[in-house]
Amino acid sequence: MTKIQRRTILQAAGAAIGALAAGSLSRERAFAQTAGDRAIIRRVIPKTGEQVPVIGLGTFETFDILPGEPRGHIREIIRRFHEAGGRVIDTSPLYGMSEVSVGDFAIELGIADDLFITNKTWTTGEWLSDDSHSEAQFRRSMERLWRSRMDVQQVHSLENYDQVLHRLRRWKDEGRVRYVGVTQWSPEYYATMERLIRTGNLDFVQVNYTIFSRQAEERILPACVDNGVAVQVNIPFEKARLFTSVQGRSLPEFAAEFGAETWAQFFLKFIISHPAVTNVVPATSSPDHVSDNMGALYGDLPDETLRARMVQHMEGVEGFADTLKQPPYPGKDYGGVVTWPFRRA
Repeated sequence: MTKIQRRTILQAAGAAIGALAAGSLSRERAFAQTAGDRAIIRRVIPKTGEQVPVIGLGTFETFDILPGEPRGHIREIIRRFHEAGGRVIDTSPLYGMSEVSVGDFAIELGIADDLFITNKTWTTGEWLSDDSHSEAQFRRSMERLWRSRMDVQQVHSLENYDQVLHRLRRWKDEGRVRYVGVTQWSPEYYATMERLIRTGNLDFVQVNYTIFSRQAEERILPACVDNGVAVQVNIPFEKARLFTSVQGRSLPEFAAEFGAETWAQFFLKFIISHPAVTNVVPATSSPDHVSDNMGALYGDLPDETLRARMVQHMEGVEGFADTLKQPPYPGKDYGGVVTWPFRRA
């Protein structure tokens, strides 16, 4: 048995991460579905035992296309994603026209019933406890995505979470959503998120966790394991900034030990090899890039020793320490409904 066989991976990761050991190993044992002759890495949603593919698809910026502009590439991204075994697509009303793009092409491709949609709510109200804005936003999301029920509905970036979570739980009781949760990308708010994980009866959380930004390892991921909360990871490439320092560089030879053939797969396999992670949702505007990303859905995963080597290697790469000093999405301007003045300054 080699060190990159999955059973060994699970044992090593569980032992090394300590607090994650007790309930995490079953998350790695999920290979029932195949795409062609390749086994898909799937993870268990703790509250129900339902399994989802570990590589999903994000839509922030990349699926926000101005009405009337060409968007055939979005159709091709979704087609390739589904064909490769992907099922989880993450979106939000705040992402401009992204919900529209997902809904339109899911129906056109005939795959809407196959998809597992994770969505969000960002609302306040006209007064304290007014939930009319949440209701209106949710109804519009259902229309755009052409769904009668949402798989996951989360409080976007913890906005008005005390009021909105109450509404989400009611929707779950009514059968309008299947799972509820909260999202946040900034460690500045992780203390609040941890408290909700431990006391808020959550099914899901969405957090930032990358080979560069590993703060979630400290308390968020262990809290999710302790409380049976699924973890969806956002911004896995640090808004494309991780690729700057490795541009033109070859992968380290040891990447072959866990089947990473590209830097994207290297970065994604670091994330999904953590036993607390349920799913990661990289976004892209390129069909070729989604095909590349989906390569991480198959094959071996690094054990704890290899994970440490991955971090050590990257910390020795010139420019890696300055990853977040770059503007988001270097050299790109997606030009959708959502605009960001700081990138145009």
